[in-house]
Amino acid sequence: MLNGYTGKILHLDLSNKSFVVEQPPEDFYRKYIGGSAMGLYYLFNNTPANADPLGPDNTLIFALGPATGAPISGQSRATVVAKSPLTDAVGDSQAGGFWPAELKFAGFDAIVIKGVSKTPVYLWIKDGAYELRNATKYWGLTTREAEAAIKEEVDDNRVEVAQIGPSGERLVRFAAIMNMSNRAFGRTGMGAVMGSKMLKAIVVRGTKKKIPVANPKALLALTKQSLKDFGEDVEMAGLAKFGTAEATNSQNLVGGLVTRNWQSGSFGFDHAQKLSGDRLYDELLRGAEDADQYRKGRDTCFACTVRCKRVVQSEWKNNAINPESGGPEYETIATFGSYCGIDDLHAVAYASQLCNQYGVDTISAGATMAFAIECFENGLISEEDTGGIVLKWGDSEAMIAMLKQTLKRQGFGDILAEGSARAAEKIGQGASDFVMAVKKSEIPAHMPHVKRSLAVIYATLPFGADHQSSEHDPSYIPKVYDNNPKYGGRLKQLGLSSPQPAKALNKEKVEFALITQYAYSAMDTVNVCQFVYGPGWQLLSMQSLAEMISAVTGWNMTITELQTIGARRLNLLRAFNAREGITREQDTLPKRFFNEPLKGGKSDGIVLDREEFETALTMYYDLAGWDTLTGNPKKDTLSKLGLDWLS
Repeated sequence: MLNGYTGKILHLDLSNKSFVVEQPPEDFYRKYIGGSAMGLYYLFNNTPANADPLGPDNTLIFALGPATGAPISGQSRATVVAKSPLTDAVGDSQAGGFWPAELKFAGFDAIVIKGVSKTPVYLWIKDGAYELRNATKYWGLTTREAEAAIKEEVDDNRVEVAQIGPSGERLVRFAAIMNMSNRAFGRTGMGAVMGSKMLKAIVVRGTKKKIPVANPKALLALTKQSLKDFGEDVEMAGLAKFGTAEATNSQNLVGGLVTRNWQSGSFGFDHAQKLSGDRLYDELLRGAEDADQYRKGRDTCFACTVRCKRVVQSEWKNNAINPESGGPEYETIATFGSYCGIDDLHAVAYASQLCNQYGVDTISAGATMAFAIECFENGLISEEDTGGIVLKWGDSEAMIAMLKQTLKRQGFGDILAEGSARAAEKIGQGASDFVMAVKKSEIPAHMPHVKRSLAVIYATLPFGADHQSSEHDPSYIPKVYDNNPKYGGRLKQLGLSSPQPAKALNKEKVEFALITQYAYSAMDTVNVCQFVYGPGWQLLSMQSLAEMISAVTGWNMTITELQTIGARRLNLLRAFNAREGITREQDTLPKRFFNEPLKGGKSDGIVLDREEFETALTMYYDLAGWDTLTGNPKKDTLSKLGLDWLS
């Protein structure tokens, strides 16, 4: 018996509407585990080199983890993998909610999708049975509309739906795949891949809510310990109450709140306060239906006690903001807020709702709006281009109008729907100077100027800059590491015992970046929430994660093996890009980071040093076992990770 897993992987070829059910051996599961690494294995073996990301040869994979559906916090996650239409590199994105657990209950550990359907379809899976159904009548509907209609058709309100919205159908390059109409597989344009295949949705239902667990008593003990820790953890209490939006003020105070398209790290106290987590809590969150005001405006993922998801109910200029669309996370608040010089939280929440209804990544969408505003401010585009919309910093109405064009691929929005890097190529006139992206993927709202190790992480990540791929520098500065047993103790578990000054980018800091990157990479393969498990501030440690996987699977999982799992997944990502011709040359950051000092606030005057950055890159490659000239994994590195077949 294979504990934790169903032991079944569903393969679907949309071109001929054929299915195959694979039952891999246990050693396959032990090696690739699930999530990202499992998805990458199938991507390599089904997608030829130089395939068109929006063509029939691209493969779209949904993969779960061993603990998905288990009765413990943080496990209901899934990963989607494909070649990215935004970056032309590897694409990889995670999401939580209830859909991942429901897919496991429905009978499968992963779904591998090839080919293209001639007409819109959706995949219906229930208790191990599967079929394709006609989705023509749902094509063009928003996520909320489509989910309600599909539930009515299958006559079951408890099904979970992962789907694309109209933006994915129109192949917006940063389109997302949505579940629960507000949980996004957001980054790298996976929604456009799904749209190119004419696949509207994957609808799942499992009536037996149980997975086989090797040691139920050990799992229950961990669950009880996590509940106790949650009740005593101040950071978890803040996350639960305010969501990720609680970071807005603190980022601004240290000069790390991206403002006006990365021209500044400070939005000013008053402006940042208008976008803060406490204001979101006080003014926009849906009121509780019972007396428990602490749960006001909070939603959760399957079996999770943290309940960090914001639920907003408000309005912006007579436009209702509905709780079904969730609410803005910190990244969304920053990209549609301070990135664009906007401090109207209601406008930001409405922009978030539009993105969820049409199905796009809020980071790329908001950052692309900021790019467009700066292009307009500098005369590279005009009212004639934008259809009369005057784009300027702080104008929420203009931003929303341009966002709507982009989501629908109308007017100038058809250009912006390509993402800021491709839009700059069409605009010309030096517009590329205003593109704040890595490998054509827009950069999230954590600044390498004040978190130096992120410079290396952002530049080298195979799928473009991402803030959830390593621990951030503040956890490894002496005053935090030495005075907070949770931070110091957990990093010591990974062999990190020499905390560094905040502004350092030396070998120890680079090693901190890579080692914690392996930990985060493992979490994206095991498919657990990085707000629940991790090497730093999270609710549970990497040791707890190892114990949890051991309890579920019966394997003797260790932190050492988790780090190997993380390294294997990172090398799979990197090897895919090497096959596509992507090398060290693409491992860079926007010129603005090196040439234009930040203006205002605590980070005023800060600029990255290119020589220091390049030296750090070389150290990173060397530590990772990659060629320092190309940035590609060495053969012996792949061999040590059991990936000889890639060589």
